[in-house]
Amino acid sequence: MSLLTGMEASASGLTAQRFRLDVIANNIANVSTTRTSEGGPYRRRFVLFMPREAPTGPLVPGSWQGPLGAPGRGVRVVAVGQDRAPLRRVYDPGHPDADAEGYVDYPNVYVAREMVDMISATRAYEANATAVSSAKDMAQRALQIGA
Repeated sequence: MSLLTGMEASASGLTAQRFRLDVIANNIANVSTTRTSEGGPYRRRFVLFMPREAPTGPLVPGSWQGPLGAPGRGVRVVAVGQDRAPLRRVYDPGHPDADAEGYVDYPNVYVAREMVDMISATRAYEANATAVSSAKDMAQRALQIGA
């Protein structure tokens, strides 16, 4: 794996985790949204990642690359899914969206879960940023060897 390949993989991780953070922020912003344009309360969203395709071609002699051990090329976002977990039912007869029994369906968003996901996404983002910085430092030092 070359320095540029490593930087490319880390850059894709940065992009994916940034998108994940945006989705998490959207979930938190809609924690109390009981009415959406689709009808009904907001449903929690989540991001699905998949690995980017590994390079194909002949094996490099002496390399560890192979069909089962090919190095990754990073990650990509393939979809934003909707969580089908049950909605929260809260007794609030004065709410405009209350049903005949006085219950309101609130989004299936739990702030504590979103905060844990946010910390995880932030840590992954930081790890990828560190990897890009390390690859940049290695490239700069490699250029200094010939000087």
